[in-house]
Amino acid sequence: FSCEWAAAHFRFHPPHSDLAYALEAGKRGTRAILAAVQAHIITYLLFTRDTECTHLEKLCRVGRWEQGQALATALAEILWAAGGGGRAVVCLVIAPLTMVPREGYRANSFTERIRLFEFSEKAAAQVFISDHINCFKGEGNHGVILFLYSLLFSRTLER
Repeated sequence: FSCEWAAAHFRFHPPHSDLAYALEAGKRGTRAILAAVQAHIITYLLFTRDTECTHLEKLCRVGRWEQGQALATALAEILWAAGGGGRAVVCLVIAPLTMVPREGYRANSFTERIRLFEFSEKAAAQVFISDHINCFKGEGNHGVILFLYSLLFSRTLER
């Protein structure tokens, strides 16, 4: 992955602003993934979330907690769909680097630390993502790459 991909994470505009519902996007490669996630975020904020605000107010009155919930819901929806409606796999970097790379393998100190969490219920996947949302939002956590890996494992390499 390029430096841009390695640095990419899910970052919203400031809460309670005119663009509080919107993800900030770089100028290159990660935009397509961010756009797909953004569509699910807007759908959640407008049509799923229970609030008394009008449609435009729903988008502009989003706080930090609601941004995290919208992102967690969007990621879970996408992963569940990728898994054919029967599974979702979430990849997180949590383990310290303990393995020695095999000959001919170039370690990047990221991929070697990924741990997979598989879910057979969408609600459980969403709760797990919500509990670990900072792994996708936090700067330096490779959030977009983690989501891309999660998509690949949810969909399976065979499919």
